[in-house]
Amino acid sequence: MEVYLIDGTYELFRHYHALPSAKDSSGMEVGAVRGVLGSVLGMLKGGATHLAVATDHVIESFRNQLWPGYKTSAGVPRDLLAQFPLLEEVLSAAGILVWPMVEFEADDALAAGAVAAARDARVERVIICTPDKDLAQCVRGTRIVQLNRRTRVIRDEAGVIQKFGVPPESIPDYLALVGDAADGYPGLPGWGEKSTAAVLAKYRHLEAIPADWSQWAVDASNASSLSHTLAREYERARLFRTLATLRTDIPLFDSVDDLEWNGPTEAFPALGARLDAAVTGAKRTSKR
Repeated sequence: MEVYLIDGTYELFRHYHALPSAKDSSGMEVGAVRGVLGSVLGMLKGGATHLAVATDHVIESFRNQLWPGYKTSAGVPRDLLAQFPLLEEVLSAAGILVWPMVEFEADDALAAGAVAAARDARVERVIICTPDKDLAQCVRGTRIVQLNRRTRVIRDEAGVIQKFGVPPESIPDYLALVGDAADGYPGLPGWGEKSTAAVLAKYRHLEAIPADWSQWAVDASNASSLSHTLAREYERARLFRTLATLRTDIPLFDSVDDLEWNGPTEAFPALGARLDAAVTGAKRTSKR
């Protein structure tokens, strides 16, 4: 079997910005929920049998306590934030397993779910449905892969190395050095993608990088400056790596059988009718 783990937060943002506004009889915006639901049901019609959707029930997580600049819900449109609970309710009613995260992030759930599902010998492949680069750390060979559902590009371990220049195990170290603007941490000054990839392709992790830059023997511009910056801001780099490292120790399900779709619940027809009856308005111009 194949297991699909879907980034519900990304999907909700994507559909919110890609689809026209749609409001139900109470005036609530439901267009993004309707879009995500249709997309997931399309996966089921296409043959998916085992799947789960992870959402950020609360945008903030334990990482906000570690770094004050970490991403928050500030600036997220209110009519988008309001759709998260509805999305979780609708998907659950459709019979789809939902992981609404509060202390942790949806990305943590995807990581933990992938590791747990891959332990089952019946699982031929785990497909993590998100383009987020931090999930690249979870890719393992061709058995745990990453799928960008918008571009339909599947990235296995060889694809991660081709994209970032480092193997999946080094992605947290890579992000610690180059930063991740989407998550709100800057990385270290001067450490760009090429120099970071060159150094980590050889040394894999921060701890293994020699303190003496003359020993690096890698093709990295301004190695002396990079080395001094790393030495000066080493603890900050380790903090950023902690932010980038996804948690895989979260208990989410007892058996892969829990992810099997067995049809909608009795609550679904009413919710489906509510979404179907929503009145469509103008299309938004911004995109994600």
